[in-house]
Amino acid sequence: MPGIWETNMNFSQWSRTLVKTIAVVLALALPTALAISSADARVGGGSSSGSRGSRTFSAPPSTTTAPGSTSQFNRTFTQPGAGINSAASAPARGGLFGRGGGFLGGLAAGFLGAGLLGMLFGGGLFGGLGGLSSILGLIIQVVLVVFVVRLAMSWWQRRNAPQAAYAGADASPGPGPQTSYRSGLGGGLGSGLGSGLGGGFGFGANNAPLEIKPDDYEAFERLLGDIQAAWSNEDVAKLHTLATPEMVSYFERDLAENRARNAVNKVTNVKLLQGDLAEAWREGETDYATVAMRFALTDKTVDRNTGALVAGSEQPGEVTEVWTFARRPGNPWELSAIQQTN
Repeated sequence: MPGIWETNMNFSQWSRTLVKTIAVVLALALPTALAISSADARVGGGSSSGSRGSRTFSAPPSTTTAPGSTSQFNRTFTQPGAGINSAASAPARGGLFGRGGGFLGGLAAGFLGAGLLGMLFGGGLFGGLGGLSSILGLIIQVVLVVFVVRLAMSWWQRRNAPQAAYAGADASPGPGPQTSYRSGLGGGLGSGLGSGLGGGFGFGANNAPLEIKPDDYEAFERLLGDIQAAWSNEDVAKLHTLATPEMVSYFERDLAENRARNAVNKVTNVKLLQGDLAEAWREGETDYATVAMRFALTDKTVDRNTGALVAGSEQPGEVTEVWTFARRPGNPWELSAIQQTN
């Protein structure tokens, strides 16, 4: 049976080519990933991690401190469409045709899977469709699919018709405009709140549904330094008092990777240089505030045993990141997300 042998040989050759291609891609990507990991070893690993409630998948507004865009989250527990304002922020296509697959997604996946199984086991693309290999069987199945799809579409239209009026109900901006505090440094560190904590946040105007007061900005600046210090000391218990459980889980994972490499990351001389509010809002009982911060720091990774410099530098540098803080009633602010700027 030369046809079968020829098919198997072609499949084996294709498999070897695929494996070689994957190996080349991994070989090129791994050094880049390691380089990024070494260069951005500070708290958060130089990636975008955490959650911003229902705005997790919405980019925060640009600010004077971070005029560009922010990176999407590499690590987050939040699922697309989750949150209080999910009805207002979700794509128009949902449910039946949604990203989660919905009814038609599962139906199409079932027929596609059957066809692929038929191909794998030698029955052709339609060999797995219920064992009906004849043209008549195929036509019957197509007719049934069209019939079911039309019924489903009619049902879905009737189901969603009364919901259109409420599509934007959760998108209300909340309280009216307020005065908040934005960067007004003008190239110096003398302005700001005058709190003695670095003076990074200045005065200005911004419309935000949640009022952010001077004490809140002082808390944000204090958290910036405290979290970097707890990270450098590998003090997970302290991190639990400063960040959400989700963020602490990422910190623990990053610290474990450092220990596996017998390295420790030290972030010192942290000083806020400039900061301003991107947005602040309330969801249920939780307050959120997203703040852009430009700060100085000394970021270095050393060998855990010898103290020899592994990555980073003894010289101070500057970093601009967007941090989101969350607060529940009766509790202080805690870090909920870190995003990198582009």
